[in-house]
This record gives sequence, structure tokens and C-alpha cells, in this order.
Amino acid sequence: MLLPGDPAPFEVVNAQGRSPCLIVCDHASPLIPGALGDMGLADGTRLEHIAWDIGAAVMARRLAQRLDAPAVLAGFSRLVIDCNRYLDDPALIVETSDTLAVPANRQLGDAERASRVAEIYRPYHNAIEDMLEAFEAADIVPFFISVHTMTPRMRGREQRREEFTLCWKLDDRVAHPLLSRLGERSDLIFGDNVPYGLEPEEDYTVPEHAMKRGLPHLQFEVRQDLVADEKGAHHWADLVYDLTADLVMSPDIRRIEHFWP
Repeated sequence: MLLPGDPAPFEVVNAQGRSPCLIVCDHASPLIPGALGDMGLADGTRLEHIAWDIGAAVMARRLAQRLDAPAVLAGFSRLVIDCNRYLDDPALIVETSDTLAVPANRQLGDAERASRVAEIYRPYHNAIEDMLEAFEAADIVPFFISVHTMTPRMRGREQRREEFTLCWKLDDRVAHPLLSRLGERSDLIFGDNVPYGLEPEEDYTVPEHAMKRGLPHLQFEVRQDLVADEKGAHHWADLVYDLTADLVMSPDIRRIEHFWP
């Protein structure tokens, strides 16, 4: 499906980073392979939140720089295929997103679905696996960070108050100290699994790559209106760094504990 001139299905940032940490960004890009044209969507729609996590890639790059850690960023829009969903999940390739139809995903044939999996989804996750195996070969237990952003509101719903949301389940090694630190701050509104949580039967990346390995992990969301430009994205990445840098480096946090499945 991918043609000459299309970007790669993933990008590795700061591959030689020295910290015991791996950063990933499932919804880093709004790009669509040339073979799919505009997917039947208007120009503006292809840059809305349904296509990608606005500001997430900039935050991931900034965190990679601040932590001196490698990062793996997905190369294509989640409207092409959602790299944070299981292969049997109907939301892997959506026909409708936030009430908007995605014409190119209607009546999708098995061959086209398989090509999206083979050429976009698997290379991204294989790149993450390769990074984790390199840590294992070096006898390093890495801290796993998954960067996401959330729209200020979904169509027809109320404005979201939360500026930052911690998404977690079962494993509280990171959640407990981070929620305590967030609770001490009066300068931001945070959510504990609100409006989104970490769902091991729905989310794919953290459960499969981190939880099954027993790795300490952090999945978070920042509201997109706060990170829509580089200044805002850097501010929030720096805030995450300030809140978590010592946890990333802590040998007590980075012990292996199996919480799921």
C-alpha cells in the first residue's frame, strides 16, 4: 500500500538516548498514505483530533530530549489504522469517528485491511519491540511512557475541565506517587482515569509492551488546546519531566512486577 514518497510507518527519535526509558506515541501523525488520497475527508477534518493526538508528537520529542531517552512515533493517522487497538477490535479501522464518517474505511476488503496491518501497524510495534529487546540485552529494565492528548470536548458534550489525566490500572508504582504530587499542586486540574483510563482489553500498546513485561509505565493525556502550539507542548512536556524524572531513574520503581494478565 505504501508508495515511494510516503513517510516511514514509524520514526525513532534519539535512538542513542542513555536513560533507562522508552517513550512511544501511537497517534503522533495526521498523515495519510498517498494511495488513500484524502480518505473522502475535507482538508480541515484531516487535521482534527479524530486523525491524531494534536501536540503529542511535540511533547514526545521534548521528553526524549529532556530525559535523554529514545522515542518511537507512529507515522500515520489513526484513521488509517489505530496503533493502540487490538487487531480484532472494531475500532482498529473506524468507519465513523466522533460522528464523522470516514468514507475510505467503509466496506474495507480483507486484503486492504491486511496491508494496513502489515505495512503500518506491525512495523511500528516491531520497532517498539526492538527497542525493548535492546534494553533487555543490556540488562536494563526501562520505564515506559506513552504520550497522548485529548480534545477539549467531543461533539455534543460538555467542555472537559481536566488539563492532564493519568491513565492507569492495577499497577500503582507510578500512579501512586504521581497522583500524590499532582494533588499537591494548585496550578492545574488533573484527572485520575478521567475522562480516559487505561483499559487492558482495549488499549494495546501499554498492556502488550509494558504491563505484560512487568515494566513500570506512565500513560497520560494532556488537553489539546493547551498543547496546540510548540510553546504549550514544551511547557507540558517539561511539567511531566519535572513530575517524573526521578521516578524514571529510580531502581525501586524500575523493578519488574507482573500485574497483568
